[in-house]
Amino acid sequence: MRAVVQRVSRAEVRVEGERVAHIGKGLLVLIGVSRQDGEADAVWLAEKLAGLRVFPDDAGKMGRSVLDVGGAVLSVSQFTLLGDCRKGRRPDFTRAAPAETALPLYERVNAHLREKGVRVETGVFGAHMDVELVNDGPVTLWLDSRV
Repeated sequence: MRAVVQRVSRAEVRVEGERVAHIGKGLLVLIGVSRQDGEADAVWLAEKLAGLRVFPDDAGKMGRSVLDVGGAVLSVSQFTLLGDCRKGRRPDFTRAAPAETALPLYERVNAHLREKGVRVETGVFGAHMDVELVNDGPVTLWLDSRV
């Protein structure tokens, strides 16, 4: 699984002009599922996200997790993270898992985060979404369960 993680002061998702999810302080996580991914990848990603220390501690260093600061996760499915742009000018998405495979794994990440005590808001799987965020820092990280 691939994820782009952004530390945010706020973020929201709109579908057809209607706000469907929003958070204050926390992490906006864009998640892509590949054809090779399975349950272990979903659990790995959720564990990594719950414990990722990207929020400042008392010394001003990145020493606190989303759980430590009482933040939330806004989870958004994004198959385009698996796009291969090495050849030509149009991305190739053949590495992305089909929806019937990707949706349960995406939902597993969210469920595992909730089991860890993280408040999770989600976008709408497969929908055209408008994602708005204020990147705090800016802090942006890339995670991949296969690298």
